[in-house]
Amino acid sequence: MSAISVGQAVVLGAVEGVTEFLPVSSTGHLKITEGLMNIPVDDDAVVGFSAVIQVGAIAAVLVYFRKDIVRIVSAWFRGLRDREERHQHDYKFAWWVIYATIPIVVVGLAAKPLIEGPLASLWVVAGSLIVGSAVMWAADQMGRHKRGEDDTSFKDAMLVGSSQILALLFPGFSRSGATMSTALILDLDRVAATRLSFFLGIPALTGAGIYELKDALGTGAGAAPLAVGTVVSFVVAYASIAWLLKFVAKHSFNAFVIYRVVVGLALFGLLATGVLDS
Repeated sequence: MSAISVGQAVVLGAVEGVTEFLPVSSTGHLKITEGLMNIPVDDDAVVGFSAVIQVGAIAAVLVYFRKDIVRIVSAWFRGLRDREERHQHDYKFAWWVIYATIPIVVVGLAAKPLIEGPLASLWVVAGSLIVGSAVMWAADQMGRHKRGEDDTSFKDAMLVGSSQILALLFPGFSRSGATMSTALILDLDRVAATRLSFFLGIPALTGAGIYELKDALGTGAGAAPLAVGTVVSFVVAYASIAWLLKFVAKHSFNAFVIYRVVVGLALFGLLATGVLDS
């Protein structure tokens, strides 16, 4: 019997799609939702399922930004053949994304037992939601929002890419929240920070999904729930991306900060009263 039903997969896919790119922590929301549905958050199949349905959200990014991705990848291939093309920003950016992914891959593989063990606790999620909110608020206040996407550098990509480690080690901190906050501290404007977060998330999250696929299928997640959860994640994530880019063009991140604090405090309450098991 599958560890997750098709109905539960629909709910989890929707949660993943909504929260993967919003700076509110998809991992944290998935763990909370799993807890409310009495799904064991530390089950290998459940952990694998959560990683695999992220691929649906990543596919949404690939489709939404397909023109940008084709342009960047084309520039990279041209640069491999033609030395003159290597001065183009798109060629350099492609390499920056590759280099910026290395830190999270190394830490992810080295700290996998810790990440899937003690750090998977909902207490950690609750604390990380609130701490991450403070970081996001401070970053939005500190940032001068004066640099656009064309002004990004290798240093920006490495610092923003490495910040994903915070979300990897502390579920609830939010990968999007960590990357966007770092980009804001580096004075990128909100749209540039959001788009950079999207691009840097593609290799990291795709790699995690592929890495977990075998374990997810082999430990009882079930092919049907995986397929349904991934498709739902794709559809919802696509809509979420479109909405977020329009939102950050005109608004600060304060709404996300407040939301994260409320969810974090509520989660502390549910854990303290025994409604949810950590």
